[in-house]
Amino acid sequence: MRKNLLYTLLAGILLNGCSKSIDEQNMHYPMLNPTKPDANAGTWKPILLAAANEFACPAPIATTSPDYVIQLNEIKSFQNGISNEERKLVEYWGAGAVLRWNEIMRELVALHNLPPYQNPDGTYPVPSANNPLAYPTFPFANPPYAARAYAYLSASQYDALVACYYYKQLYNRAAPFTVDPTGIQTLLPKSTLPSYPSEDAVVMGVSVEMLKLLFPGDQDYINQRAEEHKRARIIAGANVRSDLDVGEALGKLVASKFITRARGDRAGAAVGNATLWNKLKNDCIARGEIPWISQESPERPPMLPAFGAVRTFLFDSLTMVTAIRPGPPPSTGSAQLKAETEEIYQISKDLTRDQLRIAIFWADGLRTYTPPGHWNYIAANDFANERFSEPRWARNMALLNMAMMDAAVVCWDTKFTYFNPRPSQMDPRIKTPIGLPNFPSYISGHSTFSAAAATVLSYIFPSKAQQYNDWAREASVSRMYGGIHYRSDCETGLVTGNKVGAYAVNRGHTDGAE
Repeated sequence: MRKNLLYTLLAGILLNGCSKSIDEQNMHYPMLNPTKPDANAGTWKPILLAAANEFACPAPIATTSPDYVIQLNEIKSFQNGISNEERKLVEYWGAGAVLRWNEIMRELVALHNLPPYQNPDGTYPVPSANNPLAYPTFPFANPPYAARAYAYLSASQYDALVACYYYKQLYNRAAPFTVDPTGIQTLLPKSTLPSYPSEDAVVMGVSVEMLKLLFPGDQDYINQRAEEHKRARIIAGANVRSDLDVGEALGKLVASKFITRARGDRAGAAVGNATLWNKLKNDCIARGEIPWISQESPERPPMLPAFGAVRTFLFDSLTMVTAIRPGPPPSTGSAQLKAETEEIYQISKDLTRDQLRIAIFWADGLRTYTPPGHWNYIAANDFANERFSEPRWARNMALLNMAMMDAAVVCWDTKFTYFNPRPSQMDPRIKTPIGLPNFPSYISGHSTFSAAAATVLSYIFPSKAQQYNDWAREASVSRMYGGIHYRSDCETGLVTGNKVGAYAVNRGHTDGAE
């Protein structure tokens, strides 16, 4: 008991000291100065848009017109006596629109990654998107919800930028610092691209609409960040007002297509109901297996048991069931599961400090941006070092996050198809220093997310493939160190995640960006 208490206290100290729920707004990234501008991004294959020009974008006014001169004067008025705070704002947003809105998403995920507390009668309330500020606030940004949120944000940003770059090339209106080189200074690296429509405003417009859908109780904060973003672009001399207005409008039009899809992708029904929960348990018993049960007190309904029916981005449901969903886990009465349970007991009984460190580092539990967010953070740092353009940032993030969302769907489909118990349910001697997730064991979500992410990132950075795969394996084994998964959960999760990631890579080969 003393040893288990020590592990719990140490875990709490480390989680508080190394929490990935930190506010990353002040993290320093260099200003975006792409090695390659990707001026042809308007020809890349979109995800939902039928074509880059599906939504109309009006022609810009001439740079010699009185209205345009007024817009230039607005920039000059902003640049007359720029404060240190304003310079910092320019530097912050100058690191990249896709980067910063992804950070904002991670911040919101961490804020909302907290399950509801039980009612006095022992039941559990369910967050409601129709009343997001009532307790429990909407959403509970658990890993499946977060994976889906990251995917919708990134995919919509990518399509919006494909549309944006199509119209940039079509209209070819020069940036304000080019039109008036003596009167307008630019506080950002000079871009050779046309400034109409603004790529930053397109990303801002689409991101605001998606975040309002996904985090409806945070609209004031989201709008505040959008206003900062627009102001930074004018202060920087990067865009005139009409560049921003038309870009924001185009982004919102693209968002409308993704919002329609999101509202019909079946995620709203993923929480299930008592009838479904009982059926899953009884079906497992009918197969002669021991069913998973919640080990919380009072017993909590399983987390999103119908998430496996959510519409995927990279393949259809038939492909998922026939080509990706793994076969069953070892039977609960088998010698193999008995041996795997004993293995986890022995690990938990003699856990080393390094194993505990690994378990906690990859835990990505409550009040963090979840395992998919962890891989977004890894990707963001590598993308920044590579100096990708905005559309390439968005394209690569879309491939990464569509893979992890689809990995979540496959993983949850598998979990609730087999309804397999956790190791500590089979052997109460097993202690879990990082907490116990409230859903079935097989397959490991961390393993599936991480393998999908590593597969996509290895495609983007082949020279780092070994490192990404090593990290995925470490994230996978961390769940054994945490006492919450069998070896077969983790190994099968890695295989399944690799399969999902391969679909994203195949899309990358055909999207025109290579």
